[in-house]
Amino acid sequence: MKITVIGGGPGGLYFSILSKKANPEFQIDVYERNKADDAFGFGVVFSDETLSEFLTRDPKSYELIRSRFAYWDDLDIVRDGEKVRITGNGFCGCSRKTLLQLLQQRCQEEGVGLHFDHNVDDLSQFKDSDVIVASDGINSAIRDQYPDDFGTTSVLQKNKFVWMGSTRPLDAFTYFFRNTPYGPIVAHTYQYEEGKSTWIFETSPQTWEKAGFVTEDEEDTIQKLSELFKKELDGHGLISNKSHWRNFPVITNAVWHKDNIVLLGDAKATAHYSIGSGTKLAMECAIALADAIAAHPNDIPQAFQAYEKNRRKRVEMIQHAAKVSLEWFEDIDRHIQQDFLPFAFGVMTRSKKVTFENLAIRDDSFTDAVLKEFNTAVASENLKTPPAFTSYQLRKMHLNNRIVMAPMEQYTAKDGLVSDWHLVHYGSRAIGGVGLILTEAVAVSEEGKVTLGCPLITTQQQIDSWKKVTDFVHQNSKAKIGIQLGHSGRRGATKMPWEGYNEPLENPWELLSASAIPYSSKMPVPKAMDRQDMDTVLAQFAQAAKNAEQAGFDMIELQAHHGFLLASFLSPLTNTRNDKYGGSTANRLRFPLEVFQAIRENFNTDRPISVRISASDWAEGGITSEEVLEIAEAFKKAGADIINVSSGYTVSHQKPAYGRMYQTPFSDAVRNSVHVPTITAGSIQDIDQINTIILNRRADLVALGRPLLLDPGFVRNAQAYEQYPTEDIPQQYEAGVSHLYPYKLSERKAVEGMKKALKPESHKK
Repeated sequence: MKITVIGGGPGGLYFSILSKKANPEFQIDVYERNKADDAFGFGVVFSDETLSEFLTRDPKSYELIRSRFAYWDDLDIVRDGEKVRITGNGFCGCSRKTLLQLLQQRCQEEGVGLHFDHNVDDLSQFKDSDVIVASDGINSAIRDQYPDDFGTTSVLQKNKFVWMGSTRPLDAFTYFFRNTPYGPIVAHTYQYEEGKSTWIFETSPQTWEKAGFVTEDEEDTIQKLSELFKKELDGHGLISNKSHWRNFPVITNAVWHKDNIVLLGDAKATAHYSIGSGTKLAMECAIALADAIAAHPNDIPQAFQAYEKNRRKRVEMIQHAAKVSLEWFEDIDRHIQQDFLPFAFGVMTRSKKVTFENLAIRDDSFTDAVLKEFNTAVASENLKTPPAFTSYQLRKMHLNNRIVMAPMEQYTAKDGLVSDWHLVHYGSRAIGGVGLILTEAVAVSEEGKVTLGCPLITTQQQIDSWKKVTDFVHQNSKAKIGIQLGHSGRRGATKMPWEGYNEPLENPWELLSASAIPYSSKMPVPKAMDRQDMDTVLAQFAQAAKNAEQAGFDMIELQAHHGFLLASFLSPLTNTRNDKYGGSTANRLRFPLEVFQAIRENFNTDRPISVRISASDWAEGGITSEEVLEIAEAFKKAGADIINVSSGYTVSHQKPAYGRMYQTPFSDAVRNSVHVPTITAGSIQDIDQINTIILNRRADLVALGRPLLLDPGFVRNAQAYEQYPTEDIPQQYEAGVSHLYPYKLSERKAVEGMKKALKPESHKK
């Protein structure tokens, strides 16, 4: 087999080594546009996990790399002189130039042909090759010849960065954060060989412009950064190597192969430097490609499919985590305002891959300090109380803990009446220990229901049926219970989900919305509300607020999310009005604020009101992040006590980016920009994630939906897992403590033991 590799970077070279080792009869040639000793950039980073993989694949390469790397187990976070060290992080740094030389040496030892100073822009010269590996980097000329075939997308990120070096020695990977007169700048730094370290400076475009940086003026960049980071450089200078300011491109490809061409490395996918090395990702993919070809040497299309199947999910996970991480750095102006320890904790957990428990296994002295600082700030009597189990106050409503039961539609009401099903549904979660229950959406009118099974609170009988539920909660638990009041708008008159999701009823009632735009092609066109419709709906919300107080609810949540009636006014995708209720954000806010004012005026002032909003429509032309902050600010000024930050379902063609805790960045933005308490939700699965979110100050309360559906005892299990001595267990159930707490303790120890056992072996020399 004849294999041609375009691009002599680490990925292409390592693939060539592994493939030649597996099949010595293969003819493999590498063509590199630069000279053999050219190298751009300074150091690259590998984790202990990656080094272990190198050891098993090619011990000779591993030993060569290991002989020349700088290893560290510590990570320092430094901000304007304040410093904290977190141990237990196994990484090594290696000179990119050295790495290339070592891999070139291994290629020559295995018989791989190396051709330098050889630029390839015409593949016809390799028409006799069985495989062409496009490993020619971010600006891949091979990939760019077939953008439609590969489905290539490249999106430049906001922040500016410049890759430099220094002679300053470092004994830990270090983030240097500096508040400059122009704005925050961060340096990602690590030593890669004795006397040499990598310094990647990153900042927002606004700070970059204010500081007067020039893209290709290396001398000016060095002069300015050397002065701004004088203390951090500690008398050492900066070194440039074509160190021009850039914007990081996030590159994805829908397909990784075409005919006999296959993509590798940055040509295939990029991962932001803040989460790890692109070199690491390229070399791991090189392993997968070499394995696939070795397994299917006589069926190259099958080999390519196996390669993509093996690596795509992993690459997409890394890219997702990298995107979350880079977005954290893009919001550094907001994060850097936090106190130092919460800020440092945020740095460590920014990608959501690392949690409080992960860090505690690495370095419990750091997590103990973070936890102590949090409990001191919230005036907790026990400085070791898990954040989820600290109390919280909204007006005169006292919450026993910060875990919320999210609104979960039951579609079980009869003629708008809740029943024993709802009593058990809400009552069991209250006894189960949640701090706050938020009911499913309760319609303020018959026309405001989503389905025929949705509850109402418009008649005395409906009020009394709800009071049966609230009385049980108050008499048998310390939980508080809030009602979500809403109107379905254009999403109303649908069948039960199990009868057909978003399927309209055969005889739907007239729907209302901000504009006459149906939710989907299946749904009827709603009526664009006129003033009379607005007055009617206002009166319905006002009366519902009075009824909610009579029914004994501790709180109201106003439904202004997921494309329902009020949300239809807020999004530009669903509000195309040309009167004073459409157009600008302030105009689109007008009617939702009128509704909020109506319920605030008709609900006990000692009791709080939440507003649930959608912070993203997950669709082109939807609500912007700036508009979301304006909306949250407006509700805050109107008297909202807390904002429940959700996203999506504004339009049926949405394309959400799901993932663990995927909505927490939206909550973070609202909470820490508008300075209003927030509730977050969305793929939050365990107590560790809840504690991490709260410690991160991304939200004040955490709402769980699906985790509570089949586990009413989620909170009790979490309390036992944390060995938290709660005092709100009903006396009828107290005997269960002697079983559950020891059981959960042994379970936790087993899990932690497994995590420690699976931790990659240290490769420290």
